Amino acid sequence: MDRRGARDLGPRVNYRIRVPEVRVIDPEGNQLGVMPTREALRLAQEQGLDLVEVAPHAQPPVCRILDYGKYKYEESKKQREARAKAREAGFRDIVAPPMFCVVFSAGAVAPAILDPEVGMNFAMMVHGGQEFVWGEPVCSGDVITTTTTCKEIYERGGMGFYVFETRSVNQNGEEVVRGLWTNIVRGVS
Repeated sequence: MDRRGARDLGPRVNYRIRVPEVRVIDPEGNQLGVMPTREALRLAQEQGLDLVEVAPHAQPPVCRILDYGKYKYEESKKQREARAKAREAGFRDIVAPPMFCVVFSAGAVAPAILDPEVGMNFAMMVHGGQEFVWGEPVCSGDVITTTTTCKEIYERGGMGFYVFETRSVNQNGEEVVRGLWTNIVRGVS
């Protein structure tokens, strides 16, 4: 999966927050509760601070009142420190956690599962398991390409077993992970 075109605009700040209400946390970390976004923005401006969306997927989204410039500085400082520690440990950049492979591999498995030639009844499918063999570590900035093959399809106990293999390589062609994904379809017979 190639994410070179994706742009990270960072968290939404002040007038870029376009939801009717938000849960607000003050600069000291106290919860002020749920309130209209305009009121939260007014509170932030009265203190000479910014309203920053820190949990956009929560219901309602969570915003924190803080100095956004200082926040950005602290975040970039943490990134620099993490990069330095990664290089100190012998890596070329920040290393992704091992199970991050599920993020880029699952996207490659989905089309295979939905392929009409494979013939899976998606509505009756349950997750059977995953096995991974790791190779080169995935680092920040790597471009990962994943290919999927259907390894095996068999029936047992009235259920269909569909086994897919994924192979993910980085921009240098080095294998970063090989995965075996088993999906079970109930009531095949």
